[in-house]
Amino acid sequence: MSSFSIFLLLIISVSFLLVLVIMVQNPKGGGLSSSFGGDSQQIGGVKKTGDFLDKSTWVLASLLLILILLSNLTINKGTENTDSKLLDPNQIEASIPETLPEDIPLEIPVKD
Repeated sequence: MSSFSIFLLLIISVSFLLVLVIMVQNPKGGGLSSSFGGDSQQIGGVKKTGDFLDKSTWVLASLLLILILLSNLTINKGTENTDSKLLDPNQIEASIPETLPEDIPLEIPVKD
């Protein structure tokens, strides 16, 4: 398994975790933290759950960005010339035959 494949699997798993963490949150404060006690702050529960979800969102998003940038370094770019062979003038001249075969008509028949 290449290093790019490993990065790809890590990117997919971090993306999935990021989607899960974002879906648990509610922008109006009624997500997972509100189901454990509403708007009142209980001892060690509600406020810390919201803070954990916020911090985990930032950490996962940053990790995803870093993994994407690092995966770009591992792509096998190779040293081959990837230009089209049709752009090479030597290739075009080599593909043109010197003479036409005898069975190809030079004139196009016109129907009257």
